[in-house]
Amino acid sequence: MIRILAVFVLLYSCHTVVAADFNADKLNNWHHWRGPNADGSAPKADPPTRWDAKTNIKWKVELPGRGSATPVVWGDKVFVLAAEKTDRIAKASELPKPDPRFETKTDPPTNFYKFIILCIDRQTGKILWEKIAAEKVPHEGHHETHSYAAGSPTTDGKYVYASFGSFGTYCYDFDGNLKWSRDLGPLHTRLGWGEAVTPVIAGNSLLLNYDQEADSALYCLDAATGTTRWCAKRDEKTSWNTPLVVEHEGITQVVTSGTNRIRSYNLATGELIWSCGGMTINSIPSAISFGDSVICVSGYRGAAAISIPLSAKGDLGVDGKVNWRYAANTPYVPSPVLVGDKLYFTAMNDALLTVLDARTGKPVFEKERLPQVKSFYGSPVTAAGRVYFTDRDGTTVILKAGDTPDVLAVNKLAEPIDASPVLVGKQLLLRGARWLCCIEEKP
Repeated sequence: MIRILAVFVLLYSCHTVVAADFNADKLNNWHHWRGPNADGSAPKADPPTRWDAKTNIKWKVELPGRGSATPVVWGDKVFVLAAEKTDRIAKASELPKPDPRFETKTDPPTNFYKFIILCIDRQTGKILWEKIAAEKVPHEGHHETHSYAAGSPTTDGKYVYASFGSFGTYCYDFDGNLKWSRDLGPLHTRLGWGEAVTPVIAGNSLLLNYDQEADSALYCLDAATGTTRWCAKRDEKTSWNTPLVVEHEGITQVVTSGTNRIRSYNLATGELIWSCGGMTINSIPSAISFGDSVICVSGYRGAAAISIPLSAKGDLGVDGKVNWRYAANTPYVPSPVLVGDKLYFTAMNDALLTVLDARTGKPVFEKERLPQVKSFYGSPVTAAGRVYFTDRDGTTVILKAGDTPDVLAVNKLAEPIDASPVLVGKQLLLRGARWLCCIEEKP
């Protein structure tokens, strides 16, 4: 018993040190799919503004299988997920049994898939290690534009955490050694369109949004061991947004969007702090924090942007008192990006840009057409006074941040891209369906 207690004390003390290092160093890295501040900004980055297939390409590496998960970066290590279809056909006894409760518009495969995490050297593009986290037969198909590797990993600077949803959640050290894994059961997504579970690290806790067609829940796991700290049941259908962690008046809140309610939970206990209605269905964009408020947007079969004070308590309903509401031109798949006190987002998945004053919700400009780009799944990012938008055809338009849509450059790779750009130091990373590309201006 004494030895067991000593092991747990060591694990917790190690993760306390990790958390301290993480808070000090995160601004130099891209540990979360929305960057160090979870709002698309990279305060210490100064990435290139010009590139094409032959210009300023530092390296390009082919990835196994397929995926749309945004990479994360810590130091010179890049972590990225992929799912690879194998030639192994499942026997009848190995096929998952369909659940008749759920309507689907996709067909589950009969092949086994490998669910893979890769660690890549940021300076050379060399694959440092590649681990097969699981090899399983999916119980659902996915939308033709989706993949089985859509949720991004996260890192605290010592460990990397990856969730393939139904196919498990995994913790590896930076040398590729598996520390723990958890199976939280299968997800049943709306019409079988597919999953995207992106974990969020918050001190010694790891958060996972498991919204689905039945038994939706927000999980808080112990980051050191993978054991469940708490599980909050949610009255929600499928959503694909990532939780936001923000501190207010000494309490760390976990904010999740959803069709029925935006909700805030106490990180320490899982207790519901406040909730607010007003989103559309199929909630995908992730919440961002601004000052003492949180801003949520959604844009499928409607439009909604809401700024809610973090001091809120209880159920605000659909028409409750909030800072502001805006009901036009909001995004379906991409999350917004915060540039100072300006909120940038595109309409649905289209190349129509709106910018709001994040303090008031008043438009700075609305529905400005971005040039030479078409449709977005990836989310915009910002650094060095610039805003980057990468479309699904691999074209990136760069704007000068400001009160007018001032175009600085348009760069084309002519490769399909659904992941969001990553900005670290002097580099920009773009993840395509089958490759990862590092862009850096050559001296």
